[in-house]
Amino acid sequence: MKEWVLILIILIPVLGGISIPVLPIKNRRIKHIYIEGLVLINSILVACLIIDPPAGRFEIVNFVQKLSLSLKMDGMSAVFGGLVAVLWPLATLYAFAYMKEEKRQDAFYMFYTVTYGITLGIAFAEDLLTMYFFYELLTLTTVPLVLHSMTREAVLASRKYLYYSLGGAAFAFIGLIFVISYGTTANFQLGGVLDMDKVAPKADVLLLVYVIAFLGFGVKAAICPFNSWLPQAGVAPTPVTALLHAVAVVKAGAFAIIRITHYSFGADFLKGTWAQSLVMAVVILTIFYGSSRAVKETHMKRRLAYSTIANLSYILLGVVMMTPQGMLGALTHMISHGIMKIEAFFCAGAIIHQSKKSYVYELDGLGQKMPVVFAALTISALGLMGVPMTAGFISKWNLARAAVESKNPMALAGLAILLISAFLTAIYMLPMVVRGYFPTEDSPQAMLEGVKDPGWQMVLPLVIIAVFIMGAGLFSTKLTEFLLALYH
Repeated sequence: MKEWVLILIILIPVLGGISIPVLPIKNRRIKHIYIEGLVLINSILVACLIIDPPAGRFEIVNFVQKLSLSLKMDGMSAVFGGLVAVLWPLATLYAFAYMKEEKRQDAFYMFYTVTYGITLGIAFAEDLLTMYFFYELLTLTTVPLVLHSMTREAVLASRKYLYYSLGGAAFAFIGLIFVISYGTTANFQLGGVLDMDKVAPKADVLLLVYVIAFLGFGVKAAICPFNSWLPQAGVAPTPVTALLHAVAVVKAGAFAIIRITHYSFGADFLKGTWAQSLVMAVVILTIFYGSSRAVKETHMKRRLAYSTIANLSYILLGVVMMTPQGMLGALTHMISHGIMKIEAFFCAGAIIHQSKKSYVYELDGLGQKMPVVFAALTISALGLMGVPMTAGFISKWNLARAAVESKNPMALAGLAILLISAFLTAIYMLPMVVRGYFPTEDSPQAMLEGVKDPGWQMVLPLVIIAVFIMGAGLFSTKLTEFLLALYH
């Protein structure tokens, strides 16, 4: 496989997306075929890269000796890029049905498709500068998606998302400068790139810079106290929130933290320091906060948003344990949460689209009217709870095992919070399912007249992703071996 495919997988969705509003195609069905074709072709190219990774790099532009925009394939690229490539075509197909009656569809699909390419730019960045460049572009391409409905709530949500993201990027930029100044290279290398002769006299300064960079990239990963933008972003159309919460934005934040922790600063430099303890404390607090708020929230999409806040910090907990087993837990949960949460959001969106009901207390009896949607929601809920034979079980098992093996008191505290969070997950996910299947006697069944499962464009992604959730749980040994091989 040639290195030029690395830039091609970015250019196809970016240029193809930009062309959508100017295409001389009036037939909506043909335009949908064009959009889905773009996305599918790109995903096939990503699959080819994963199967036959190029040995070299693709340099987009070189500034000076250490600074360039360049792309390269490694194990982390395969995990994040593969997750994005699998879920984006399904999300696009889902969007065709969901957005059918919406205005400004061409603008929506333009930014939606361009964001695919930008996210892959983050995944396949060879160095910190390239990742930062695409990370900033991701903010600019997703703000219009949050703003799409142009309501007052959407304007406020997009404004907050923009301010938080730009503020976080400023913090992350400090980390970029110090890595370039004190590193042997800006390229990602497992184990870190810091020149220890330079770092030794200023170790505490570099640890402080790591914490600042962690918090900066952590804004998109919705860590405390920078997570209020995420529930508000739920005003966006469900195809957007599904990708924001499951794949593109929040996973980009978690992925960036993996890169700076294990590939820039290095676990050997950070492990056992006050910086590690501090970021672990932030992560543990975020898990508890997100789970607790999800229990209290009654709006379906906002409840799932708070769940996302907690689950993202599951990933970060594995990352900041700074052990191979911790990274295994982080990567398995990155994949598991991606498929489980996009499924949950797709189900919530289907319910809202078909019944116009958005709150948990309005779900009574809908399971009998929408059997496919609620079956998919049940599988997603069981996975998020960590029930055996689902994707969520193996990722939580790996995280728990990593915490015990690390013998780090903070990691053990994290394990206790994981157990509490699992219990809270059952409390906030099961009522959505139970209400759907077992309505109370006084629930207004007359209001459910005409409600049914959506069309195939929504149902097919639900079924495919449900198979993924169960498959990842049933064949977890192969997934674990694959991830361990990538990390080493």
